[in-house]
Amino acid sequence: MTSEQVASRTAEAGTAGNGASEEGYERGLGSRQVQMIAIGGAIGVGLFMGAGANIAKAGPSIILMYALAGVIIFFIMRALGELLLYRPVSGSFAEYAREFLGPFFGYVTGWTYWLMWVVTGMAELTAAAIYIHFWFPAIPQWVSALVFLVVLFGVNLISVKLFGEVEFWFSMVKVTAIIGMIVIGLGVLTLGFSQVGDTASVSNLWSHHGIFPNGIGSSLMTLQGVMFAYLAVELVGVTAGESENPEKTLPKAINTLPWRIIVFYVGALTVILSVVKWTEFSEGESPFVHAFSEIGIPLAAGIVNFVVLTAALSSCNSGMYSTGRMLRDLAANQEAPQVFGKLNARKTPAVGIALSVTLMGIGVVLNYVVPEKAFAYVTSVATAAGIWTWMMILVSHILYRRAVKAGRLSASSFPAPGGAAFSWVALLFLVFVTGLIAYDSEARVSLYVGAGWAVVLGIGWLVLRSRGTLPGPGGQADRPLVDSTK
Repeated sequence: MTSEQVASRTAEAGTAGNGASEEGYERGLGSRQVQMIAIGGAIGVGLFMGAGANIAKAGPSIILMYALAGVIIFFIMRALGELLLYRPVSGSFAEYAREFLGPFFGYVTGWTYWLMWVVTGMAELTAAAIYIHFWFPAIPQWVSALVFLVVLFGVNLISVKLFGEVEFWFSMVKVTAIIGMIVIGLGVLTLGFSQVGDTASVSNLWSHHGIFPNGIGSSLMTLQGVMFAYLAVELVGVTAGESENPEKTLPKAINTLPWRIIVFYVGALTVILSVVKWTEFSEGESPFVHAFSEIGIPLAAGIVNFVVLTAALSSCNSGMYSTGRMLRDLAANQEAPQVFGKLNARKTPAVGIALSVTLMGIGVVLNYVVPEKAFAYVTSVATAAGIWTWMMILVSHILYRRAVKAGRLSASSFPAPGGAAFSWVALLFLVFVTGLIAYDSEARVSLYVGAGWAVVLGIGWLVLRSRGTLPGPGGQADRPLVDSTK
């Protein structure tokens, strides 16, 4: 993409109205839907299920780990927000990597983000089928997974408005559940009712071997799992090309992120660990199900199981939406087969979604026959892919700020606080988390998969070059649009 094309796209992005966007999409996501998509992206299976293993490893200090990671996520999202208001496009971070680092990085980022959602979809569909067994144990797991896959596929094909509406209600269930859990927990702490009324106390946060019962090192090792819980917060960036009023809705969605982290992660875990001491939790169970079982609320396990099911379906729904848009962006830049660039009559990238859904379906079969540990492996791969995406956002933001300072690009209407300095802090933090993944023998498999994925992408890039799909050595596509050396 030449600098003239970038300028043209920027101008078009700024003048797009409430009808079709400059990329051909329907701007069908209203403020209500974008806000709830942003909220829902901060609440997933990583919190409802994954927190149990993290609590067992870190004790009460897990609250500090979620808060620390939350600060970094806010830095990342404000960096993304500044880029989105500079040029709101559906390709989002892949487009920014392409513009500021060169086409190869855009190609890698787009395909890697696509991989992240495909493998996440595999895991979430399998999880959803397992949750259905809670009520209907006689239904084969593959049947439930197939039904969910077909229904969500239909939702994503019909229109972006229907996707937004379904995601709105999925997110509403999760938000309502978390708030309800916090209110009930506060009632137990202040009024003393329930079966744990005598032992529920804020002192549980430090009375059982301290805040760091297993040492600071054990607490830091949970950061990789904590970061998985925050995957999908960047999804709001993918909605940029289909938001009715991105200049208004995107900043609002991003600026409310700190409150979402405080309430849904820090707040919820603080209440749960005050009501029930941390030594009662273990890996393999939802801390919320366990806590409400201890409280003695009737049907608690069934209610929370429904919420976790909703979280899994919400994540899979978002994955289908995101993968189709990423494949279309890659096709538009000659980095994927051109058939993925086509929109159907309802302005959705149907072919790209269909491919992604097909691969998610293969994942359902694999997860059915592979041991349970495969779920952990899949989530670790998703985390590694997510970290790459976040890194590309931060590097793109740093180079964008450099270009603005040099007068080569116009300033965004939504500047990130701390500028490039905070992006550097977040980038170093992600490098540190990557080191933790390498140190962990179980999570390390994601880096092996990442190395294999890098080889596949490298071969794919060489094939594209050999076919003449991309400009040859020394062409415009070989150079980033922003000179990072200045």
